[in-house]
Amino acid sequence: MNVQHISVKTVYNLFLKEISSIRHDKILLVLIIWAFSGAIYIATTATSTQLHKAPIAIVDEDQSPLSKQIGDAFYAPYFNKPVSITFPEVDPVLDSGSFCFVLIIPCNFQRDVTAGKQPELQINIDATRMTQSFIGNSYIQSIIQGELTNFMGSIDNGTELPFTLVPHYKYNPNLSSGWFGSIMEILSNVTFLSIILTGAAVLREREHGTLEHLLAMPVSPVEIVASKVIANGVVVLVAVVLSLFIMVRAVLGVPIHGSIALFVAGTALHLFATTSLGIFLGTLARSMPQLGLLLILTILPLQLLSGSITPRESMPDIVQHIMLASPSTHFVSFAQAILYRGAGLETVWPQFIVLAIIGLIFFITATAKFRQFVADN
Repeated sequence: MNVQHISVKTVYNLFLKEISSIRHDKILLVLIIWAFSGAIYIATTATSTQLHKAPIAIVDEDQSPLSKQIGDAFYAPYFNKPVSITFPEVDPVLDSGSFCFVLIIPCNFQRDVTAGKQPELQINIDATRMTQSFIGNSYIQSIIQGELTNFMGSIDNGTELPFTLVPHYKYNPNLSSGWFGSIMEILSNVTFLSIILTGAAVLREREHGTLEHLLAMPVSPVEIVASKVIANGVVVLVAVVLSLFIMVRAVLGVPIHGSIALFVAGTALHLFATTSLGIFLGTLARSMPQLGLLLILTILPLQLLSGSITPRESMPDIVQHIMLASPSTHFVSFAQAILYRGAGLETVWPQFIVLAIIGLIFFITATAKFRQFVADN
């Protein structure tokens, strides 16, 4: 790549051409708008993994102050108001799917507790609701344990626990999955769209017959590649900023603790790498269906193994080492640090440098492949 042959004016004119091409592609515009608006809203509000208004019924055969205290401890937003049922109704209501949890409090429960015995409480769980049943079981056990501790303390003032455990949840005090989901959806869409846009841009040139026009003009392959990288990167970057302010902050009410300017700067480095990767894939494919197959093989590993869905520490060591060459790994790392924990440049500068190096390697590789692509056409 010979830098002296790059004309800023030529790149700018090609940049305007790319922007005009995107602006006239209505389907592409709809995809971009949806990815950074409706898709984020749905991912945040409709796919929550936390317990929310779980239906619960209680069979209270004790009818004691303690059993009533336990029943009153289940309330919104985690549970619906408990419904009192009889023991013969347990199987029918579970079979019909009316309740996810049925708690059975046996006779003489309070008497056995005060006598120092260990009476059993039965929790019937509809395990077909996998996520809700798993999380709800932990919630129910924690609630009952708390009520028993309070009750025993009220009847025996001389007995105190040797310590008090006070948890502090940093960065997400309400443990709201929406705070995590909205940001992660943006990060996923940045990688997804930037690769698709640039890959499709290369193939669109050939399908529309404009590639021959470009080759007849006094422009170099590096200028063409640079213009596509800049144009598509700017479009995605603008969409990201608007989504953060409008969807995440205003509509969803998710707080952003760090510097948005620093996040945008890092996102630009990430886009430099992913748009270059998109051009490389666009030169490999010979049609849009082929590009789609290449995207499946490329984007899924970038998304699933970047740490945005599951922690990297839970992955095999060899996968962790391989994914260090992926821009999405470093993108997710610094984005979470900035937007969740309010980290500054002194914390995320190593990821910025690595992203710049990865982006430069991808850009050089994409340019070399594009030269070959031009020669073949």
